[in-house]
Formats: sequence, structure tokens, C-alpha cells
Amino acid sequence: MTLRAILLPLLVPALVVAVLVAVLDSPASALAAALVTLAGSLMALGVSRGALQRQLDTLALHTRGRAEGALATHPSDPDQLEEVANLEGAIDSLHSRLSARNTRLTQEARTLTAVLDGMAEGVWVTDAEGTVLRHNDALRDILQPTGELIGQRPLALLRNDVLHDAVMRACGEGTSTRLELELEGLFPRTLSVRVTPLGRDLPGSAAVFHDITELRRLEKVRKDFVANVSHELRTPITAIRGYAETLQGGALNDAVMAPKMVEIIHRQSERLSELVEDLLELSRLESREVRLQLTEVPLAEAAARAADTVRPKAEGKSQRVSLHVPGELRALGDSRAVEQVLLNLLDNAVKYTPAGGRVDVYGACEDGRCVVRVKDTGLGIEPRHLSRIFERFYRVDKGRSRDMGGTGLGLSIVKHLLQAMDGEVKVESQPNEGSTFTIFLPQAAPSKAATG
Repeated sequence: MTLRAILLPLLVPALVVAVLVAVLDSPASALAAALVTLAGSLMALGVSRGALQRQLDTLALHTRGRAEGALATHPSDPDQLEEVANLEGAIDSLHSRLSARNTRLTQEARTLTAVLDGMAEGVWVTDAEGTVLRHNDALRDILQPTGELIGQRPLALLRNDVLHDAVMRACGEGTSTRLELELEGLFPRTLSVRVTPLGRDLPGSAAVFHDITELRRLEKVRKDFVANVSHELRTPITAIRGYAETLQGGALNDAVMAPKMVEIIHRQSERLSELVEDLLELSRLESREVRLQLTEVPLAEAAARAADTVRPKAEGKSQRVSLHVPGELRALGDSRAVEQVLLNLLDNAVKYTPAGGRVDVYGACEDGRCVVRVKDTGLGIEPRHLSRIFERFYRVDKGRSRDMGGTGLGLSIVKHLLQAMDGEVKVESQPNEGSTFTIFLPQAAPSKAATG
């Protein structure tokens, strides 16, 4: 509002009173003049208050619009009071600072959410009562709850008193806790959980869930492997040491027993050497140190070389080894690895087939893959063992396997070699009815010469 607009309503009544007093010059005239002055002042006050109210209402409307996200596009008022203009400027400045702060907080919240959702570990945050306030996506994948996580207490999500007590201690006492949880169900899992208070005078707690199921499984495999290797090594080493000490004790001069003991030492040393070689081979396969050269492999030739290796042992047990592999059957694989797979399978077949039995090798192309079956008339395998016979050191009959000189690693090597060549192995067997081991390999593409 301009200065003229403010002074004019106030000066007009005073001028009117001055004129009346000069003209009338009487008490009654003075009273009338006073009333006129009062009326003029009231009129001026009403006009000023009305203008101020309109400007304040306009300012309030614009402020509410900004709070709701509307842009400040109202035109400037030339009659606006200076005080109202200053107030509007202060509100505009405050709105700008609050907008910048809200933008920064929104960006930080989005960054935090992105970081939490990108974590492999599950995370939840609770209030001071232990109620879940927020969580990341990984936690839902780990816990697989049937309902919503937010608003739930730990005991309702996981029936575990230890976790619940840890959360309550973090909220009430500011104590951090590490624990492991065993989740039962269709797929049992092991979780490592760390519960900590939020800190910085913030009420509540945070918990980080790490799925260590695979880690615990690998630890068990490692322990079992070390135990099995130690046991397998102990047997030949004990035999070698025992007979060597016996020879040193005087049996070396025994013309009858000394040669037998030396033969046993030699046989056990060979077994020890085979075990070490198999361990090294398996280690190289699992660490992918073995680089296979995938080429066209004639399976009939590979089967023939493997059969020639085991035939002396088979003939010693009056067994018959027959090959039925088409000459044109060619697989895509590493020739040395394919021959080793067939040799291990044939050696097992001869080893566990009684005297007078037979071993047959069949080859064919099925569903675009090369298939080779090694079938024997041996002792067979009980169904409960079939799913585990490709594990390292797993034996159906431990005593019989050791007596026959097996290391317990042959079938595991077969499995790893075939996997490295994009193949697989399966087994079918019944007790006293023999076994059939079937390997699958990719079929080699026909050569241009063959296709004409």
C-alpha cells in the first residue's frame, strides 16, 4: 500500500474538523466536529484493517499452496504493506530452505533404500519395543514369511527365544549379540545374526541376517574329507610300517615270510600312490586347473583302449568284456578324459563282478547326445546307496572295497570329468542283478567330408 493511500483517510477527517470549528465557533459545533473526527478515524481504521486482512488472506493462501507443492506464480501487489511484504519474503526464504532440506533427505533415503536392497544380507530395524519398522528385500528372501514383516515382533516372525531376547537387550540395555539360528522346514538353513542397538540416542535396534547354510555344508564336507583321507592313508601306511618293522626285527632273514612281507609292502605302496594320484586329479578338476581340449572323440576307439587295459584283470577272473559301440559314434570331448571315464567304469565293473561274469559296453546316439552304457553282472547296489555313490570316499561296502584295492574316488572323478565336458553320468542297479552306468556326452558335429 502506498503512503498516499494510508495518509489520505487520516488527514481528511482532520481537515473537515478544522473547517467546521473555524466556521461555527461554538460548543455544539465542537461536539459535532469531534463526532465527525471519530467517524473519520473509524472509517480510516476500517479501511486499513480491511486492506491488511485481504493481504494476509492472500499471503496465507499462497503459503498453503506452496506447502502443498504449488509453484509461486502470484503477481506482486503494488499496494502491499511493507510489513506484509517482509513477512512474505521471510516465508519464501524458509520455504526454499525447507525444500532444499527435504530434497536432500529424500535423496539420502533413496540411497539408503538402494544400499539396503542391494545387500545379500537381510536387515531389519525395530523401534524401542522391538517391532519391525523397516527391512530390505533380502530379508524377505531369507525368512520367506507368509505375511507382512513390518509391524511384527521377532517372536512372531521366528519362533526363537534367543533372538527375541537379543533384540530386547539391544533395545533396553544397548547390548550387541551374535548368534546362529537353525531354520527348519522343507529347505533347512543356518543363519548368522548380529543384533545391535541403533545408537546415537536413537531408540530401537538393528539386526543383520547372513545365510551361512552353504558355508556350514562346505565345512562339514571339508571335515569329512580330511577324516576320510586320514583314514584311507592310515591303512596302507600302517601296513607298510608294520611289515617294515617286522622285517627290521629279524624277519628279513626268513626265506618264507620275507618275500610275502615285501610283496605286501609293495602292494600297499602302490595303493598309496594311486590314492595320492586320485586326490591330486580330483583337486585339479574341482579347482578347474585341468584344461580339457574338446575335440571329436571316436567312442569305439576310446572304449577299445579302456577295455584293453582292464582285459588282463578280467581274464584272470574268467570274465568276458564285450564292446558294442558303433564305429561312427563320435562325441565332443577330451580324448584323454573320455578314455579315463570309460577306464574307471570298466575297472569298477570288473572289480565288483564275480568270476565267470561278463561286462558289456553299448554305445548309441539318443536325443542328439552320445550315450555309452557299461553293464555288468556283478553284485549290484542297493537303492539307498545310488544317490551317494558319486561322492568322494563313499563306499557301499567299505571292507570289500578296500580289499579290492579301491580308493573311493573313481566315480567322483568320473562325475567331475563329465561335468567339465558338459556331460553327465547315471546309474541303475539292483542287488545281485548287476549295475549299469550310463554316460552322456554332446554329439560331435558331422564333418564336411562325412556329409559330402
